[in-house]
Parts: sequence; structure tokens; C-alpha cells
Amino acid sequence: MSLRPFFCFYGGKWRSAPLYQTPTCLTIVEPFAGAAGYATRYYSRPVILVERDPVIAALWRWLISVKASDVRSVPILGMDQTTDDLRGVGEEARTLVGFWLNKGASAPRRSPSAWMRQGIRPKSFWCETVRSRIADQVEHIRHWRIIEGSYEQAPDVLATWYVDPPYVIAGKHYRYHDIDYPRLAAWAKERRGQVIVCENAGAEWLPFEPFADVKSNESSSGGKVSREVVCQWFAA
Repeated sequence: MSLRPFFCFYGGKWRSAPLYQTPTCLTIVEPFAGAAGYATRYYSRPVILVERDPVIAALWRWLISVKASDVRSVPILGMDQTTDDLRGVGEEARTLVGFWLNKGASAPRRSPSAWMRQGIRPKSFWCETVRSRIADQVEHIRHWRIIEGSYEQAPDVLATWYVDPPYVIAGKHYRYHDIDYPRLAAWAKERRGQVIVCENAGAEWLPFEPFADVKSNESSSGGKVSREVVCQWFAA
């Protein structure tokens, strides 16, 4: 059993997570958390998220601790409104709504996307259905842990390491994409347990192998395909 995404994020892996190896270690660590698409599929396990972006880290802290009733109290915006119109809620609630106004963005948006305004797939954006689903899910991640900082601040534990960093090319869309890839490769090789490292075709900082052509977020020009590669191993 898995949970649905808590928010939609650029490069999110919730849809493709089942294609990767299932976790063989009890604990799951996502050192580049984003929307934690892999961990969300295996939410009942101990989960450690590490996130450098303070906005996303704050959102996860809120989701892990917020009451379901507080989620249900976050207003539904009108199509002519922005997150500035959200009264009586904290910044983390605005961030959550902002990610649901324009799916697959690398940062929360202030106003509804053109697709949301046009009523395309209305239950895929911020609405009663999405709000209720998130409210029902927050109780299931109370045991999760979020660390704000670099991937190198992850604890040295035996775990399934799902390493999904900003990609060499596509990663430029993230706010924090200045990655020293040789250093990241060396760090990944020092992890204990099951290691799964994601990238796009063409990356060479690890011996990646072809993995899958994955449909990414829809756009006005239609669905795009991401040519995913992977490098994975187990180290005792």
C-alpha cells in the first residue's frame, strides 16, 4: 500500500517509483527529498528525508507534525485568487497550496496555472479532493524525520538510499543545483545498504545503465518523456 503525493514537484518520482528496486533495508533515506516520491510508496517504514531547500524542508516539517483538521482548514482558492489571499494560515500551508496550483513546478506558485483555470483535470489541482486526501494521509508519516541541509548531513546508517539529485542537465531548473558530482559519487559509494542513484541519459559521474523512458509532467505541448538511467548496488 502507498500514499498519494503530498505535493507535486519538478522531477518527482512518485509515478515511476514502482519501477525501481523495492527497498531491501528497513529504513529508507532520500538525501535529495523533494516530494519524496519513493518514500511515499513505502511510507510505513522508517523514513529519513534530507532537503537543502529551506522552503521544502519547512513544508515537510509541517506535514509531519500538522493536524489533519488544520489541513482541512486551508481554504480553496478561487481561480482569480493567489496564495496571498490565504488568510489565517502559515507560510507552509501557502507553500503546499502553491505546489498544487501548477503541478510539477520547481517552486510553489502564487496563482493557478492556465490548466487549472481552464478546468482541465480539476481534481489534480488544489481542491476539496486533494485537501481531504492530504489531511487523511498526514497521520501516516508522524514517524518520518526531516533534516534540513546537504545530502552529506544524512546519518551514516544501514538503509535503502534513494539518491535522486538534480540531474547534470535538467537539474538547472532547481533553486539549489550546484552539485559537485564526483564528490556525490564518492559519497554514494560510501553508503551502507542498498543504493539506488537516479539520473538522465548522458550522465557519466557513475556507471549508469539504461533504465526506463518515463513520462514526465504534462505541458501545453503534451507529455514529455524522460530517458532515465540508474546505478544501483548493495554494500554491507
